Amino acid sequence: MSTVDLNADLGEEVTDDVGLLEVVTSANVACGFHAGNEDVMRTACAEAVRRGVSVGAQVSYDDRENFGRVARDVRPDVLRDQVAQQVGVLATIAASEGGAVAYLKPHGALYHRVASDGEQALAVLDGSGDLPVLGMPGSLLLRHARERGRGVRLEGFPDRGYSDDGGLLPRDRPGALVTDPEVIAARAVALAREVDSVCVHGDSPGAVDAARAVRRTLEAAGVGLTSCWTSP
Repeated sequence: MSTVDLNADLGEEVTDDVGLLEVVTSANVACGFHAGNEDVMRTACAEAVRRGVSVGAQVSYDDRENFGRVARDVRPDVLRDQVAQQVGVLATIAASEGGAVAYLKPHGALYHRVASDGEQALAVLDGSGDLPVLGMPGSLLLRHARERGRGVRLEGFPDRGYSDDGGLLPRDRPGALVTDPEVIAARAVALAREVDSVCVHGDSPGAVDAARAVRRTLEAAGVGLTSCWTSP
């Protein structure tokens, strides 16, 4: 039986984190720069540890006003320190709840920027210790992580439309957002053949329903759900 990881963004104070944690195997926890705060992080980490869900640091530009969705020209040393601060806060909270941060995943505009901007990609890596990294196939962030001997996992997005170059369509483009849970689930089955982890965005009202449909459909297709961070 093949297996795949199912991840979702949590701690953004948008959707039902507990509901998502009942379904996913990895949780990308917002570290306070685009959303969330220490109390929200603590609640998410405690529930993730209780359910055996891997915790990832969802680092972002310092931009709560735009939910981290606007690219920023941040000096590499500043970005490095901002990433280190976010990872450090979440790591401390996770440890206090009996867990640990298992991986790194940039959020929003930073996620897309480090896919093609080597300088910012290296700054993110410099600020995140030796954590393994989750990202899209072809990302410069993942290439540089591999060069440094860091773990890398590939992810796909069944609830987002893709452009011809393999990137995600901007959210204001037609077809950028897929909202039907059954369509999302079918796309997840196809993506599970190509990636280590499939992501259901946690910042939509239907996130929990979509995640449940994805899990149900994957299991019906003979795909097991397991964290991709349980082994090196």
